[in-house]
Amino acid sequence: MTQVSERLASLSPSETLAMSQKSNELKAQGVDVINLSVGEPDFFTPDHIKEAAKKAIDDNFSFYPPVPGYMDLRKAIVDKLKRENGLDYTTDQIIVSGGAKQSVCNALLSIIGPGDEVIVPAPYWVSYVEMVKLAEGTNVIIEAGIEQDFKITPAQLEAVITPKTKAIILCSPSNPTGSVYTNEELKGLADVLVKHPNIIILADEIYEHINYIGKHESIAQFDYIKDRVVVINGVSKAYAMTGWRIGFIAAPLWIAKACNKLQGQYTSGPCSIAQKASVAAFNGPQECVTEMREAFLRRRDLVIKLCQDIPGIKISVPQGAFYLFPELDYYFGKSAGERTVENASDLAMYLLEVGHVATVGGAAFGAPKCLRFSYATSDENLIEAINRIKKALADLK
Repeated sequence: MTQVSERLASLSPSETLAMSQKSNELKAQGVDVINLSVGEPDFFTPDHIKEAAKKAIDDNFSFYPPVPGYMDLRKAIVDKLKRENGLDYTTDQIIVSGGAKQSVCNALLSIIGPGDEVIVPAPYWVSYVEMVKLAEGTNVIIEAGIEQDFKITPAQLEAVITPKTKAIILCSPSNPTGSVYTNEELKGLADVLVKHPNIIILADEIYEHINYIGKHESIAQFDYIKDRVVVINGVSKAYAMTGWRIGFIAAPLWIAKACNKLQGQYTSGPCSIAQKASVAAFNGPQECVTEMREAFLRRRDLVIKLCQDIPGIKISVPQGAFYLFPELDYYFGKSAGERTVENASDLAMYLLEVGHVATVGGAAFGAPKCLRFSYATSDENLIEAINRIKKALADLK
């Protein structure tokens, strides 16, 4: 009998991708499903970025790119980090990869080994804990509930640090919660981490520009820990470029070199055309970013207003990203006909099959009382989707 490796057998499939696939299967059968499970902007990539890609094709950028990315893209990233974040990096500290997902995984595989502990605040993005498993590390979960806006405290962080702690993953603005750490909150965490010089901080900032409370705050701004911070970002969310697959790290040189070595052996540099498009994204006009953020803010307010009419729902108002992450355990144990909802996964499946709305159960994010709704879709879709959810939930007795 042929068996997959232990490494693969230990992994869980991506719940977000699984729900999106189930939604597409129902659509293929003619069912009118509204998909709130997928985490990507519904906008098209701005024209000036597409034009740069077309020019790159005409200019014959069809050969292997450098493993860490083209120099003009790394320079554009360095300029962006200085201009927007006040952070100083050199181009050799930048590694461009096939999406921010690969950037996170590169960093973990480069620094984590058997027995190393990685602190992961919950709720977390589904892939973090699986990537730690891939690296043969041990996940140490800190639970941050809705009553604290899904954000961990310095005391919670201090309590789980051990001599085996090698890294912590922070995501702000957060997928799945939309929570955003303030400058003061990040400083509180930095003041704990400075006492533990062996801990690397992975700062996932892919939702940086979808932020409703003003200036983005990066934990890398605190000079006394910056030499241990790996900033992870990309073009997917801010510029509606999910399919272009370009992410990057800005890291201490030794980590950048390690990621370059790793990437050189298993993917090499990312798509040449997508890289040239990304240069235009970072160096070009930024009005598109503002317009999309304003649309997401309007949609957030619309969804929250609509959800206020749903009995038993608990909401932490998201300050960034494009997700609502409500607690809906009020409906656990309730039934509609012969169907009983025992948990969030049951509830997500019920809403898909009965309400014809695709969401994602919170267990995959380390929050078993919650569901994730993406509001990265049209106002019309959102109004119809929340109405369907409200009606389906009302049938549960």
